[in-house]
Amino acid sequence: MKRRTSYKLKQLGIITVIWLIIGFFIPLYDRLALFTTNAVVPVPKYTIAEAVAINMGAALIGALLGGSLLVFYVNVKFRDKSYGYTIATVILSFLVVIAIVNIVLRLFAVPSDPLRILKNCMIWGIIVAITQLFLQINNKFGQGVFWNILRGKYNTPKEESRIFMFLDLNSSTTIAETLGDKKYHAFLKDIFTDITNPILDNKGEIYQYVGDEVIVAWKHNEGIENSKCVQCFFDIKYHLQELSSKYIRLYGLAPSFKAGIHCGKVVAGEVGIIKRDITYSGDVLNTTSRIQDMCKEFNEEIIVSGDLAASLRLAGNFITQTLGSIKLKGKQKEMLLIALKSAMTE
Repeated sequence: MKRRTSYKLKQLGIITVIWLIIGFFIPLYDRLALFTTNAVVPVPKYTIAEAVAINMGAALIGALLGGSLLVFYVNVKFRDKSYGYTIATVILSFLVVIAIVNIVLRLFAVPSDPLRILKNCMIWGIIVAITQLFLQINNKFGQGVFWNILRGKYNTPKEESRIFMFLDLNSSTTIAETLGDKKYHAFLKDIFTDITNPILDNKGEIYQYVGDEVIVAWKHNEGIENSKCVQCFFDIKYHLQELSSKYIRLYGLAPSFKAGIHCGKVVAGEVGIIKRDITYSGDVLNTTSRIQDMCKEFNEEIIVSGDLAASLRLAGNFITQTLGSIKLKGKQKEMLLIALKSAMTE
């Protein structure tokens, strides 16, 4: 199963669990409201167990249908649209889901009350809107970042082993001058959209977009597994090659990247007051940037540090070329650098 599919299924699972909990508490609230001194007496056949079963059943059906719609369609097809646009789409779809839920309930001879249906529509409409808002916020921050901020995982800085890849667009200055600012922005937006799935499938996390550069991060164990941190670069390369006709048609050129990859210890911590984010700090990031700079000097598309190469299984999958021990700009010690090519293309 691809990583992006697994991530979406996890989101759907969370939505289902939360909606089931809400479906459980709605009838409990109704019961408390019905038995207050100012409320009307409940109908004779009313039982809390039946109400809970009906509401949780409706919540389950709604989560599987509506949740799948949000995760697998709306936030994929309309991910570059505004929250208001997606909500309009969700509302129309939500009405269809409500109709399906009521049809299913009728098939099981569940009695329907127009006022109760109207009330539930209002409640679940709000729940769906909030769910969509949180999905878009999560996409804005990146996978798991928003949740980590909510639970305060990085309130206290933590040292972690990470792998970083600095991915830089080739000939970016020339391309920007050729396309102009507005069209160049659209060009970058298309590229960053198209390379997302190869990154996710290789267990990478998009840490930052810096101009025309993308910084991808891995937990150390996930990055070295099957050399995913390196395979990610070639998956991006091949995917963009498959889309080259699209880019030539729209922009008159096909994009390509160069990359530097390195690993080591970093400190991860939450920063900011008005705009909060989780950032990594440490010499690893500066070194990775310097390694990526060497791609142009050696005319190579991807260079990795000797430290990282020692942890990877490169034989058979990649062709290695040792560039030697190089003293990187701003560094006192020399570092072994290795250029890579995919064995599949040779």
